[in-house]
Amino acid sequence: MALSVSVIQRGKSGVATYIFGLLDGFRQLGWPVEITLIGLEEDRPLFEPWLGPCEWLGVPERWRHAAANILWHQTALKVSLRRMGADVLHIPSYRRIVYRPPCPQIVTVHDCAPFRFPGKYDALRMAYGRKVVVPLARRADAVMAVSRTTAADIETYFGIPADTVTITPNGIDHERFSPAMAAQQLSRLPVPAGLKSPWWIYVARLEHPAKNHLRLVQAFERLCERQGPAAGQLVLAGADWHGSDVIRQAVAVSPVRDRIFLTGFVLLEDLPGWYGGARALVFPSLFEGFGIPPLEAMACGTPVLCPGDGALGEVTAGAALVFDPLDPLSIAGAMERLMIESGLAEDLSQRGLEHAAAFNWRATAVRTLEVIRSVAKVSDSPRPGKSGQ
Repeated sequence: MALSVSVIQRGKSGVATYIFGLLDGFRQLGWPVEITLIGLEEDRPLFEPWLGPCEWLGVPERWRHAAANILWHQTALKVSLRRMGADVLHIPSYRRIVYRPPCPQIVTVHDCAPFRFPGKYDALRMAYGRKVVVPLARRADAVMAVSRTTAADIETYFGIPADTVTITPNGIDHERFSPAMAAQQLSRLPVPAGLKSPWWIYVARLEHPAKNHLRLVQAFERLCERQGPAAGQLVLAGADWHGSDVIRQAVAVSPVRDRIFLTGFVLLEDLPGWYGGARALVFPSLFEGFGIPPLEAMACGTPVLCPGDGALGEVTAGAALVFDPLDPLSIAGAMERLMIESGLAEDLSQRGLEHAAAFNWRATAVRTLEVIRSVAKVSDSPRPGKSGQ
């Protein structure tokens, strides 16, 4: 199988987490499929843990930019696939689906953001996601979705029946994310001066408006008004993205700006410590296709507060304290409940631990392997509905 890994944004994206987790899942299965990783040369060090069992095909750095990378997928990648005699191509981000590849193609869809959230990306990327990707997705030999919510969106916006989409939920690394690892990492965490545990934390790239940081800042301001010093501090952990300047400005003018900390991108090895030092993960994102950070936090024993609908409601499934992400007062109210209601934090911690235990990358790899084998069986047969398109 050829696995395109050139869209990981230097390891700082959800797609990167998915790819790394999937490879770990295949490792746990004993590498039941031969994999060639096709990625950008500067990203190769990120894949060192898997380069023994997996082969590597490097892509020149000039193809990193989104538009150039799309062009590369439609041209040079096809040549490489023919040369290597690939039996299956796996595209882990639907924005890179290949038109008429020389082998069967599997596509993983993480979300339908261009349809569900206007303004999430720039105009060109929004148009590409809405107009170009849809007919390409319909030609794919198999489509996988990370949640039932995303599968339903695929049916609505792509016209692909949800019952033909394979649900392959994301997993988490339980060796890394656990109460013991959280406590261990917390003790060596490079905490900024003035920050003291327990803090509230939101782990998401600084993206406005989709990640909804501004309402969380407003909610924290209200919590500080009500609870004073007991409200603690707020950590916004994530790399700058579209609209990050708006978020940083809101923090800069906040009356409680000295109690809000922006850490930038957090290394994977440090994440358990950040969760372990938190009173709770507050995750007010307006739209997710899945939502890995809430599960990571739960696996560390950290209470989770998030919206109760969409993919977040599906993934957390009653193990989180819910709020209305459009209402700062609702967010603040949930945070205050956690502070003042006896036993609530302990209850959420226990429920979260039990719930997160069901998600692992081995299971994701098992389901993906089933799709790979199913598609490979028809590699020499005509693809129904594809001829003449």
